[in-house]
Amino acid sequence: MQIHSSNGSLQQRVFSGTGSIGGIHLPDFNDKYVFTKKKSGISKEEYRKQIAEQAYKDFENGTFQNKSEGFNKLMKIYTSEVSPDRKGIITSGLKAVSRNRENVLKPIDFVATLLEGEVRYQKQPSGDSEYIEFYDKNGEMVASYSNKGWTMFTTNEEAARQTEMCMIYNAAWGNARRGIPMAGGDAVNPVNLEIMENMESPQNRFDAKA
Repeated sequence: MQIHSSNGSLQQRVFSGTGSIGGIHLPDFNDKYVFTKKKSGISKEEYRKQIAEQAYKDFENGTFQNKSEGFNKLMKIYTSEVSPDRKGIITSGLKAVSRNRENVLKPIDFVATLLEGEVRYQKQPSGDSEYIEFYDKNGEMVASYSNKGWTMFTTNEEAARQTEMCMIYNAAWGNARRGIPMAGGDAVNPVNLEIMENMESPQNRFDAKA
């Protein structure tokens, strides 16, 4: 989970025990790397404090970023604030595919517009493999499914959010390593935080590998 350029996607995975629609197992939306829209009501200031505190805890425990369960949980909550409604897009998309897949006879697409985006389905000529893409209302692909499993794709807004958290965390972790105590719960220079908030380049990605 170092900050660097990546393709913004999570590795292909197969989920089980999650229920299914049309014979396709749903992703586990409680998984630490599967983000879906959820507002927490936590303020920016409180988030900064929690991120800094987590960094200090992780330094004390000899862990860093995704080696820490606390970091992973906080990243999921922090990212989900700006995530698309993946759960809604995927479940409604699978229902649309389930209703129409039998009518797809060629190796081409069935496309359906959803409330929060779009789903695109393709059946291969052999009939024993299928491929589905899920898009949000901004036209960004947020997930795909094939017979080999699910792949989640990070949106530009999610990537910027993840980068921001990593910047705050890394600054605090570095202060902990230098022995700088947290003052009033804040271990990050306010000037640096302002710079971090203005960093929205999608090229700076949080590399979350499932």
